Amino acid sequence: MIWLTWRQFRGSAALTAAVLVVLVTALGLTGPDLAGEYAAGIAACVPAETCPDFFDRFFGAYDLLFLGLTLVVLLVPALIGLFWGAPLVTRELEAGTHLLVWNQSVTRRRWLAVKLGIVGLAAVAAAGVCGLAVTWWSGPLDRSAVPEMAQMAPVVFGARGIAPMGYAAFAFVLGVTVGMLVRRTLPAMALTLAVFVAVQAAVPLLVRPHLMPPVTGTFELGRENVDGIAAERGGSLHVFLRTSAVPGHPGAWVLSSDLADPSGRLGAGTAEGLAGPSSTVARSIPISTTSGPCGPSMGAATPGAHPCLDAINRLGYRQQASYQPLGRFWPFQWIETGLYALLTLGLAGFCLRWIRSRLS
Repeated sequence: MIWLTWRQFRGSAALTAAVLVVLVTALGLTGPDLAGEYAAGIAACVPAETCPDFFDRFFGAYDLLFLGLTLVVLLVPALIGLFWGAPLVTRELEAGTHLLVWNQSVTRRRWLAVKLGIVGLAAVAAAGVCGLAVTWWSGPLDRSAVPEMAQMAPVVFGARGIAPMGYAAFAFVLGVTVGMLVRRTLPAMALTLAVFVAVQAAVPLLVRPHLMPPVTGTFELGRENVDGIAAERGGSLHVFLRTSAVPGHPGAWVLSSDLADPSGRLGAGTAEGLAGPSSTVARSIPISTTSGPCGPSMGAATPGAHPCLDAINRLGYRQQASYQPLGRFWPFQWIETGLYALLTLGLAGFCLRWIRSRLS
């Protein structure tokens, strides 16, 4: 049975192995140069306040490649579910070859268990090699990425560490399960993709934020959490607060962020009709813009050690945020991978039971 399964699967395995060898070789050859460029840039950050500018330049030079590799790792589990999982049983059912095997000395459960074991382990290995290789190569870029592309960000998190292994195992067994229920290859592939995408979208939104209780904190306004400040004629001052970053916690996954007034009330006056970048929220501050540090001479101020921001901080305005710190990256990886492993085992158990009692 093992030999037969290998004979059926060896073509796909060989093609996947060849692609992985090319990918790992390319990353292995270019990774040291990328790490060396990052180390040299960090060493040249004198004074240290210039490092954010280096991070922006460094990440901007490789952002397309960074996004492309991230997308590749995210697609691998989906492709495994589509082309390895969904057809695994359905093509046998459509061709009728399963009856030949079942009429021999091989039981139904053994037939399915061997297929799940061999192909499933290959799926996990392929996703693991791809994910860990990209994680190693992207290390310098992950440390310099904008907050929306940091390691804990929902899109990037799923393409790093061991999580792709859990996704691949789940996608593969999900495809097998759907194929056994639908019994038609193309509908099974379409339904597998739809269910897998739905699960992958739901977990970052509904499950991952609660794997550990989020940290809440209050922070002064500065370069890390303010995109800009601007005064309007007539007296309104607008602060563009970043909703994806908190001071002192680079790489944190910010779940909620807003400006709190001195009494602790969130919102602090929405700036109507004033739009900023998608990752910012505009808030109005009742402070004099006719004189003082926020007077007409301020213009369109750049955040940092600016007298106007200092004045706003003295008034008691603060960023209030709830976030998951970067230090929880690996605990989250293990927990989420464990959850997907449980789902995989549950689906595998269902398949083994279904094939004995329902499938003929």
